[in-house]
Amino acid sequence: MTFRGDPDAQERRRRPPARPAPRLTLDTPVLYLKGVGPARANSLAKLGITVAGDLLRHVPHRYEDASTVTPIASAAVGGDVTVLGKVIAKGVLPTRKGLRVFQAVIQDTTGMLEIAWPGQPFLDRTIGKGDWLLCTGPVRFFHGRRLQPREFVNLGPDEEGTSEGRVLAVYPSTEGLSVRLLRGMVQQHLDALLPLVTEPLPASLLEEADVPPLRDALRMVHRPTSVAEAERGRSRLAFEELLCVQLLHRKANQIARDAAGGRQFENRRALTSRLRAALPYTLTHAQVRAIREIVYDMNSPRRMHRLLQGDVGAGKTVVAVFSALLAMENGAQVALMAPTELLAEQHARSVAALLAPLGIAPVLLTGRLAAKDKRAALTRLASPEPVLAIGTHALLQDDVAFADLGLVIIDEQHRFGVEQRAVLGSKGNAPDVLLMSATPIPRSLALTMYGDLDVSVLDERPPGRQPITTVVRPESGRAKVFEFANAQLEAGRQVYVVYPLIETSEKIDLKAATVMYEALLAGPLAGRQVALLHGRLPAEERDAIMRRFRDREIQVLVATTVIEVGIDVGNATVMIIEHPERFGLSQLHQLRGRVGRGVEQSYCILLGDVGAEAAERLGMFAATEDGFEIARADLQLRGMGDLFGARQHGLPAFRIADPLRDEALNETARAVADRVLREDPALSQPRHQALKHQLTVGYARALELFQVG
Repeated sequence: MTFRGDPDAQERRRRPPARPAPRLTLDTPVLYLKGVGPARANSLAKLGITVAGDLLRHVPHRYEDASTVTPIASAAVGGDVTVLGKVIAKGVLPTRKGLRVFQAVIQDTTGMLEIAWPGQPFLDRTIGKGDWLLCTGPVRFFHGRRLQPREFVNLGPDEEGTSEGRVLAVYPSTEGLSVRLLRGMVQQHLDALLPLVTEPLPASLLEEADVPPLRDALRMVHRPTSVAEAERGRSRLAFEELLCVQLLHRKANQIARDAAGGRQFENRRALTSRLRAALPYTLTHAQVRAIREIVYDMNSPRRMHRLLQGDVGAGKTVVAVFSALLAMENGAQVALMAPTELLAEQHARSVAALLAPLGIAPVLLTGRLAAKDKRAALTRLASPEPVLAIGTHALLQDDVAFADLGLVIIDEQHRFGVEQRAVLGSKGNAPDVLLMSATPIPRSLALTMYGDLDVSVLDERPPGRQPITTVVRPESGRAKVFEFANAQLEAGRQVYVVYPLIETSEKIDLKAATVMYEALLAGPLAGRQVALLHGRLPAEERDAIMRRFRDREIQVLVATTVIEVGIDVGNATVMIIEHPERFGLSQLHQLRGRVGRGVEQSYCILLGDVGAEAAERLGMFAATEDGFEIARADLQLRGMGDLFGARQHGLPAFRIADPLRDEALNETARAVADRVLREDPALSQPRHQALKHQLTVGYARALELFQVG
């Protein structure tokens, strides 16, 4: 009861009623979730969590299985262990050198262990007595056993049940938001949010991929009963991501091919059969498979857009020539574009040798051609006769006109921009396109990086190729290495010596090409014909040096990685790589591929003193010549972004999926995407509506591709 003159009552009447919290949905801003205020909402936003549904999709990046934790009594000095215990004492201790060390003593049912964090006194504010800590690191002896953790998770004071085998989720966190807080937040809201989740994928797709429904998967990743169950849940979320990306890629591929139409060639076997009969060797199974895939594309009314990917020396050129002959026996013209004049000339020579038994001579078109020769080449291209033109960027010039361009082949396709490839394609009426790459990429990653292309892989080496002997030698073996190189030079062979830098640097103590060129001339290679090649030289000078090396006027080429993708010099049998630890494995593989191109035994020598980790990596490289295995190892060591420049190559940003780890899932996603789009190109059927919605919400490009809205 209030009195009319009560000022407090009047104030309460004027004050607007408190706004009720909105009804919980997956789109509810996290600010309205219990336990999340403005400060925590800002911290969550840094992790990409702005609405309740994002919290469900913020999955742990690893798990600790408390049932496999080492009992504290068994944590031996010298071991690397994970222990779980309750903090029974803590404090900050200064050292004589002024360093402040935070120490805690933890205890489980078997004993006690001291944990130390040098230079981290601030942890005294976040770790309290009674908290349970999960710590991983080496155990050393310092007035008793002491563990200095590489990683640790503060599980809070209510974790006594963890020792009974519970799986602990460790979430990506940020400043102001600890792993413990995130775990608590997810667990607090999980039961309320899971019933709101709807399944975007039809049951038939889940069955085909052998993954659980979304609601079950989210429970598995956030509240697993075992690490295996957590992985099963993660695989479901990964499959959905991969499927969405593959649907977009395949739809883009479909639109690009259908919009331009295509030319339907007929497999007449007039020239292709003659080439096969004339080959002095048998094609590998991989080459036969790739040719069949290309022939299938070219025989269809849709435009071919295919990537032919093969290791160094896998035989891509002969596959490309079969493709060219299929177009030519249908009366069409073919253009093969290479990134450098040297590579174009090399292709012209090797293709001319292949086609000589058929009486066909390719036309070479580069910037170095004399005016008379260029006019003759342009005249042949403008005539309606079938022809195979091989050239560089010169093929893109305005004065180059094809009478009937039916197939475009682009070598080392990653060295050309999209616009350059499009210009060449525009010189014909929607010609078929075959892109070639000598950079081995595991198939699953190729399907993701180049998902809008069809991919053919040459993963076999032609028979008769001699393996390259690869060895790792320490700095103390330098004299013997160059003694061996001189013996090869005496036998008439040629040698590469590669350095990671052009010039010496004050910041890093590495041998550089320019300095070592002088040192080698004055030392172990005195009296030899030695040349220096690096990226700062003008292109014409680089090409001139490479031609002289090819023509055996130069015996030794001291170079940087500018020779990574170069011409074939069959007489070069030794590749010496200094500071091999400075190169990625895939880069080393490309460099090694410069030798072993002829009939003589070839050698790759990795020279220098390296650490234990680098030695293990280089030992693995020396043990195999399989470029795909090397690329896989490189990806695991360096990550996709480092190896390929993920943004540059348009590699999708995955939150959960890993195309390398999820190789089988990615293959399944690709097959499922193809089938779904065959049955329902616009995703207009009722069973695909939820999937279509998921695509348009998560991927802006889907709005355009599937014409939504």
